[in-house]
Amino acid sequence: MNTCVVGLQWGDEGKGKIVDMLSEKADIVIRYSGGANAGHTVQRSENEESFALHLLPSGILRDGVDSIITNGVVLDADIVLSELQGLKDRGIDAYSRLKISGRAHLVMPYHKKQDILSEAALGKEKIGTTARGIGPCYGDKVARSTAVRVADLEDLDGLAVKLKRIVEYKNKFFTGVYGETELLNYEEIFADCCRWAKAFEPMIIDTTAYLHKAWKAGKTMLFEGAQGSMLDLDHGTFPFVTSSNSSAVGLSAATGMPAKAVDCFLGIVKAYSTRVGAGPFPTEQDNEVGDTIRVKGHEFGTTTGRPRRCGWFDAVCTSFAIQIGGIDAIALQHLDTLSGMKELKICTGYMYNGELLDFYPSEASVLEKVQCVYETIEGFDADLRNVTSWDNLPEAAKAYIDRVEQVLQCPITLVGVGPQRSQTLQRRSKL
Repeated sequence: MNTCVVGLQWGDEGKGKIVDMLSEKADIVIRYSGGANAGHTVQRSENEESFALHLLPSGILRDGVDSIITNGVVLDADIVLSELQGLKDRGIDAYSRLKISGRAHLVMPYHKKQDILSEAALGKEKIGTTARGIGPCYGDKVARSTAVRVADLEDLDGLAVKLKRIVEYKNKFFTGVYGETELLNYEEIFADCCRWAKAFEPMIIDTTAYLHKAWKAGKTMLFEGAQGSMLDLDHGTFPFVTSSNSSAVGLSAATGMPAKAVDCFLGIVKAYSTRVGAGPFPTEQDNEVGDTIRVKGHEFGTTTGRPRRCGWFDAVCTSFAIQIGGIDAIALQHLDTLSGMKELKICTGYMYNGELLDFYPSEASVLEKVQCVYETIEGFDADLRNVTSWDNLPEAAKAYIDRVEQVLQCPITLVGVGPQRSQTLQRRSKL
């Protein structure tokens, strides 16, 4: 069975853990969107340091599983190489199992510079990017004439001509728009490209052709999304979003595979809500409740280290993500973080100008003004980290999950009670 794992909130839902767990039965794991602004954490066991992956598919930790980076990803070459070396240093040789689409676009040094300059120029109106060059790279992808793809590394003579023109343009742009005086060095950037070309030569393939052949051959494929549905460029809390389609709707464009190739779209949520950076966040608790969740859940960004904004579970935005993504089942993570709280709340509706909204609003200006309709549920006080089955959960914890499922009208099949592979409870039939 082919599965697509996608976040249903604002990212950081725990997708890496679920992908790692499901990859045990996969032949191929496919990372299909975003860039190094994503951070997927995997902890295989209690006695082992966790793995923080930004671009490599989380399934890379499994021997015998091929890992694919498709055309929808914007690739930071040095981060990929650093992650591969980091795995090798820990006894995992993944070089031969990684394949990269020639259609993927390269994040260049000038993209990161533009990210920083643009955010500084926006001042208080800044979007809150990770400064990893993701937005500017996707921007050049759309502009086309200033884009550099992984396939360009296979023709360094042609790339040299193109890159010189691009660097000259970027220097004029940065100087004219931002008043930047430190010019980009073409020779240094091209030297980086030569180094990347040598390292990636055996990995570059047509991933679309590869995946279609694998589908025809009956291989088991696991698609791994990045960020979360509420950060989707078209359907998220625009403009406080990422620069790609990070909801389930982005799968086909980012891989060349039709949605019907996926048997199950598995949505990942936390038992509460978090968000990093600016943007509307209706259920945010900028108080003791939010502080408690942040500390107990270790809610600090894998990529940036920034403290995450924390709040109650928002069933309104999650239901919207389920609807647009055609989500079949849900894995609910971080249930253990809520242990010890006397009462829990679920946002079941938004009020705006005195009226209950019947659908998720498309404008951030509306979201910033909505009032949440909350339903209060009894909390629980047990330590869940050693619970090994759904039946052994406290009744109050079961009741909370049951109510979330009822409100979302989508089956919750997996429940996470800790960061390790083994700390995932099966609630419904197996995927």
